[in-house]
Amino acid sequence: MDILEKITRDKRREVDLKKSLLPISQLESSVLFGRETVSLANALRNSTSGIIAEHKRRSPSKSVINQSLNVQDVARGYENAGVCGMSVLTDQKYFGGSLDDLVLARASVNMPLLRKEFMIDEYQILEAKAHGADVILLIAGILTQNEIKTLSQLAQSLGLDVLLEVHNEEELHKSIMPSLDMLGVNNRNLKTFEVSLDTSKTLSNLIPEEFVKVSESGISSVDAITELKEYGYQGFLIGENFMKTDDPGGSATIFINEIIT
Repeated sequence: MDILEKITRDKRREVDLKKSLLPISQLESSVLFGRETVSLANALRNSTSGIIAEHKRRSPSKSVINQSLNVQDVARGYENAGVCGMSVLTDQKYFGGSLDDLVLARASVNMPLLRKEFMIDEYQILEAKAHGADVILLIAGILTQNEIKTLSQLAQSLGLDVLLEVHNEEELHKSIMPSLDMLGVNNRNLKTFEVSLDTSKTLSNLIPEEFVKVSESGISSVDAITELKEYGYQGFLIGENFMKTDDPGGSATIFINEIIT
């Protein structure tokens, strides 16, 4: 069993428990549920940097990354840096995040917020909307084609953008459908944790032009972004590179200034 299978198994148990504790009607009555969302896809199309900065305390591959900063300061730092959007990890067991992080970030900034989570149930889409997300992540590796369709259509009906993440050509072919806004290529092999930008380069020509192309994982230099832009990528998800510093917002500012100058 690889890490993705293990996380998904635990996530199903977690969601079943949440459903028994907090009914959908309560999610739908949340103050944030009726909030008008902001499109990350549009922000990326109109950006010169394309940076989506992440708040991530730890990960299965790197253990602790940064647990000393609060999410509000990180969010404000990223917004001041001029990022296109912020990815907020809400998985607690493996990444040390929570839905509270999403709410705190939402209260601190106006930019698009991505709920980065292992989505396997419609309930989680409603949770995302109720806690202030603008975008949800779907991971092709843990979902069937029908599940991707059902979850993405629900998200779009709620005004949420959909970022679909793939790791290989097989996942990409089963995933392409009109109810997606962005197609993300994860450069990390989740079986070995090895990272290679060649994954993004190889799959780039297979992604239809109507989708915003996003490259994820292993992006730590301006040169890498310059290279990936030549393959049509408009979005670049960066977490560890900023979060491993004492001032993620300051690090993002320096990084973005290098891109646009």
